[in-house]
Amino acid sequence: DFKTGKLVKSKSSYEHPQPHACFIQGVQDDLVNEGGIMDLWVREARLFKYGSGTGSNFSMLRGEGEKLAGGGKSSGLMSFLKIGDRAAGAIKSGGTTRRAAKMVVVDADHPDIEQYIDWKVKEEQKVAALVTGSKIVKKHMKAVLKACVNCEGDGDSCFDPEQNPALKREIKLARKALVPDNYIKRVIQFAKQGYKDISFDTYDTDWDSDAYLTVSGQNSNNSVSLTDDFLRAVETDSDWNLTGRTTGKVMKTLKARDLWEKIGYAAWASADPGLHFNSTMNDWHTCPASGRIRASNPCSEYMFLDDTACNLASANLLQFYDTQAKSFDVEAYEHLCRLWTVVLEISVTMAQFPSREIAELSYEYRTLGLGYANIGGLLMSMGLGYDSDEGRALAGALTAIMTGVAYATSAEMAGELGPFPGYKKNASHMLRV
Repeated sequence: DFKTGKLVKSKSSYEHPQPHACFIQGVQDDLVNEGGIMDLWVREARLFKYGSGTGSNFSMLRGEGEKLAGGGKSSGLMSFLKIGDRAAGAIKSGGTTRRAAKMVVVDADHPDIEQYIDWKVKEEQKVAALVTGSKIVKKHMKAVLKACVNCEGDGDSCFDPEQNPALKREIKLARKALVPDNYIKRVIQFAKQGYKDISFDTYDTDWDSDAYLTVSGQNSNNSVSLTDDFLRAVETDSDWNLTGRTTGKVMKTLKARDLWEKIGYAAWASADPGLHFNSTMNDWHTCPASGRIRASNPCSEYMFLDDTACNLASANLLQFYDTQAKSFDVEAYEHLCRLWTVVLEISVTMAQFPSREIAELSYEYRTLGLGYANIGGLLMSMGLGYDSDEGRALAGALTAIMTGVAYATSAEMAGELGPFPGYKKNASHMLRV
């Protein structure tokens, strides 16, 4: 409540809007309690339902085979990531056709990091197998059936490869193509019952096809979080340790370059994982006294503390360009930057959040994101090349103006209302950055 500063529960889903677009959520190594794995899926569902995106670092989760407190061993990181993947795939973002926006981050020293890196590579291979295999099986099943149907022999001789040369030939071809024997026998039995045609679905590689819906790992952007220590180990061809989550003990040692090569191959083969340069991210962190940056939102323009949210707005640059006069209205652009910095700040006080922690920290740090859209359209309208010195200079100038005006407006509001609650303990870091 912006009047009392107290945390209160919303009376309905619509009494307060969810203007924040980008979330970073923490997840603890706990199965069912608040802040744990299953609780995260519920929090993610709330965000996806109303059109927002979320990212989490899952490195606290135990690796496969690590001991559980109550006895037994953990099923590992990947088993839970697959649950979250399915949940995200079932929810249309904002109730429309867009898939949920979800980011998964795992540290490079997690014991399951190799399986994580290979996840989408193997799923892509499954899709290729489904697409190719379904078409091969269909082709040979129909050929076997045709050999039975077109036979002019007596009784059951048409269904006996020793008496039906055409059937014998098609069975050999089907086996050569690795069609399973049980499918071949099934088609012969089908023909024996009098059927003359058989239906068998095939698949394609469309991203929204049944083939991709069948496999996992298709509903998130996956990234590996790298430290400078890892990158130095790659440079020097040193060993790299994968450590247990609860004990900190080394569970496996491999060459850093081998892991780096695995990341590169996976990105080439499946477009994932991406990279989070964690040391650099934290070097530029404005609030390290409050905790490290461990993850980002799906698009990675928002990198901050776990359990926080960023409120975003974009200026449509084409609206400020007069095509007749061939001039850009800088004054109006500055006014918009100032106005929307204030609007975004106000919206923090009217928002609702998916969890207590996010509500508290979003109020305490009040992170805002102001950007622009249509830079490509503006450059084309002005006759400037996208990859030109003039184009880059224009983008740099527009970014500098927006940054300067937003910072000045933020300082002006702080002068009237005081800085955000988390400022004091991070003041020196804010000035450093």
